[in-house]
Amino acid sequence: MNNFFVILSLALVMLFAQCRANTINSGQNLSFAQKPIHEGLALGGERTYLYFPMLRGKRIAVAGNHTSLVGNTHLVDTLVRSGKNVVKIFSPEHGFRGTAPDGAYVASGMDPSKGIMVISLYGPARRPTPEQLAGIDVILFDMQDVGARFYTYISTMTMLMQVAARQNIPVIVLDRPNPNGHFIDGPVLDMEFSSFVGLHPVPVVHGMTIGEFALMINGEGWLGGDLQSNLTVIPLKNYDRTMPYALPVPPSPNLPNMLSIYLYPSLCFFEGTAISVGRGTEFPFQVFGSERLPSERFPFTFTPKSISASTNPPLLGLKCNGKDLRQLSKEEIRASRRINLSYLLKAFHYFPDKSRFFNPFFDRLAGTNLLRNQIKAGLTEQQIRESWQPGLNAFRAIRAKYLLYPDFE
Repeated sequence: MNNFFVILSLALVMLFAQCRANTINSGQNLSFAQKPIHEGLALGGERTYLYFPMLRGKRIAVAGNHTSLVGNTHLVDTLVRSGKNVVKIFSPEHGFRGTAPDGAYVASGMDPSKGIMVISLYGPARRPTPEQLAGIDVILFDMQDVGARFYTYISTMTMLMQVAARQNIPVIVLDRPNPNGHFIDGPVLDMEFSSFVGLHPVPVVHGMTIGEFALMINGEGWLGGDLQSNLTVIPLKNYDRTMPYALPVPPSPNLPNMLSIYLYPSLCFFEGTAISVGRGTEFPFQVFGSERLPSERFPFTFTPKSISASTNPPLLGLKCNGKDLRQLSKEEIRASRRINLSYLLKAFHYFPDKSRFFNPFFDRLAGTNLLRNQIKAGLTEQQIRESWQPGLNAFRAIRAKYLLYPDFE
């Protein structure tokens, strides 16, 4: 039903706009991309002829950050230059500029270059107040997700949709490709472990775009109670979720390249352990290690330091013995289409004091306490993966209802 209304609304907009195409080439900014973005692909934000008519005469709030680009131009600038009335900005973790270090609260304030008030949704509060939504007619959401449950932009989207639904404010999601959208894997979250790093009963890797994910949140009643968002998704054009998608800019300070993005679903579990993933180095999420791992088994060394991307990283100042993953092939990681548990299992096996390996954050990242208990019990990767399958199969059935693009299976 939600998909029907999305398609109907888009058809009406297209008739009204009479196909006044205003698409901007998104393949021009290659500072981060490994190659030009797929020929013929148009992002939701670039399809301005679909959503500009919906913004006419409206007071607009943009939920976005540094990734909210229309070609080489920021979405806010694109809107303002087109005469649209942007009255407020909502920013996620890492702030509107995407430069705040990991875990740092971000203050609200006037953006000096835009001259628009930015309300931080990663500070004392994670959702806007009714007062902060006063005077807003529509929220335009545009952020680059990386397709992992614990990446917090989808939690910010959920909380915005919740509060907007209570205030009867429409939400328009400008869809973007998922760089990890070519597979589904990991344990499905048990709602007992729901938190900001995992709000919904989905696997670690869900294989959906952020627009499809928004439709699922709405359609499955995950906003709570009887809340339903007045939601429209501006879809991608010519999107194939199996094609490699090289992001034009880093989505956050500690995912500096495509290798880190491909390794993120496998390595983020270490954030709930005594192991560093290279925060405080020039290669975060491309290595792992600890001062307690034996050097004969983990000969690569690195020392986390206080840097702008991570001012107080785990194991600060300690020489860590670990593994360097920077020589791995991005193509081979993509082709595996799975989370690699061998890194986690190997580190646990050789960690000397196993009672100190896990911390309470691990179960929130995993979305369950089962994975921790399985590792402690000595289960193999194959045995652990087999335990995921019933939950993954049930999720696939839910997911299928909200896909806007051909699936990979």
